[in-house]
Amino acid sequence: MCRLGSRREINHQFRNNVRSAAKFRSLFGIETAPHGDTLNYCFKRVNVEQAQEVICRMVEILIRTKALYPYRLFARYFMIAIDGTGILTFHERHCDHCLTRKLSNGSTLYYHPVLEAKLVTGNGFCFSVMSEFIENEDLNISKQDCELKAFYRLTQRLKARFPHLPVCLLLDGLFAGGPTFMLCKKNGWKYMISLTDNDLPSLNREFEAVAKLTPENRKHLKIELPDKQVKQSYRWVNDLYYKDSKSNEHLLHVLECLEQTTTINNQTTKTKFKWVTNFKLDEKRAITLANNGGRVRWKIENEGFNTQKNGGFELEHPYSENQNARKVFYLLIQIAHMIFQLIEKGSLFKKAFPKGVGSAKNMAKRFLEAWRNLRLEQIAFTNLGKGKFQIRFDTS
Repeated sequence: MCRLGSRREINHQFRNNVRSAAKFRSLFGIETAPHGDTLNYCFKRVNVEQAQEVICRMVEILIRTKALYPYRLFARYFMIAIDGTGILTFHERHCDHCLTRKLSNGSTLYYHPVLEAKLVTGNGFCFSVMSEFIENEDLNISKQDCELKAFYRLTQRLKARFPHLPVCLLLDGLFAGGPTFMLCKKNGWKYMISLTDNDLPSLNREFEAVAKLTPENRKHLKIELPDKQVKQSYRWVNDLYYKDSKSNEHLLHVLECLEQTTTINNQTTKTKFKWVTNFKLDEKRAITLANNGGRVRWKIENEGFNTQKNGGFELEHPYSENQNARKVFYLLIQIAHMIFQLIEKGSLFKKAFPKGVGSAKNMAKRFLEAWRNLRLEQIAFTNLGKGKFQIRFDTS
């Protein structure tokens, strides 16, 4: 939460501080903040599945209290983006579970990626729901673990943990294929999968052929903004036939959006978006699915991975050499990031700081200053969480 970035900083900032120690005594009944090495020793023995369940339970509470209802797609579906990212890289073998990659200079890179399922919303929320660590079982495997294998494990766990949740998966082109289509059909999930011109060639060819015969399936928009003008051209085709490599047959729908943005300085950029989906498309749905659905997938990259790597959470820092402790530290980052977002977009923070504090890093500094320097009697401190009050979230 304070974005200290290492176990050593825990010792420097929280230990040997009288007011910090008083808060630890009030909350946890211990003398002061645990030493960073104590945390590492403890996390070696913590059950990773139980740490994961804390995250699942937090998301479940947000859903059951209807805090996330305003951000659902078509007022029903919770959008879950699934994507992978690297968290640790080494030039020497770190452990028996490292993935390996040969570099162009002949050296070997050892790395640890993770596949994330994050609940994303149009207003910028990006909450981890479930994590699947991509790693080899041992040194003697014939084929390495990969994102696709991790995807099937992750979706199986996701369905078991949230069996009745109305889900719309937001995926990149890596997952565009028969197994994903079948999996979503079996689980009753909706999906929007990014589609490039090189993905599923037969489907792309059929889309182009049918689109020429259905000029009624088009829509043009012009959006005037203070600093730019945006033009969007939509095309869509329903019920395209596709047979996968295992001869399974699918009826798919494809949506394309060509966007041209012109700034006040007359600089123009053109972008092409295309998705394959199991949502039936029409004029109204096409625009909603593009702007409030498919394009929200980028939240996992920007508000998710980029914030955790470059915004002070130090996702790529090796908090521990122990495999089990490393995973627990990773999951704690997901918990901290979730709480941080809820505070940042919550009405209590807006009320306390109507002019803001400048940046998210400044928020973390405020947390650190308050924890180290705020003087409160123990009764007053423990009473902060009592009583009922309502927190509203920013929907912009």
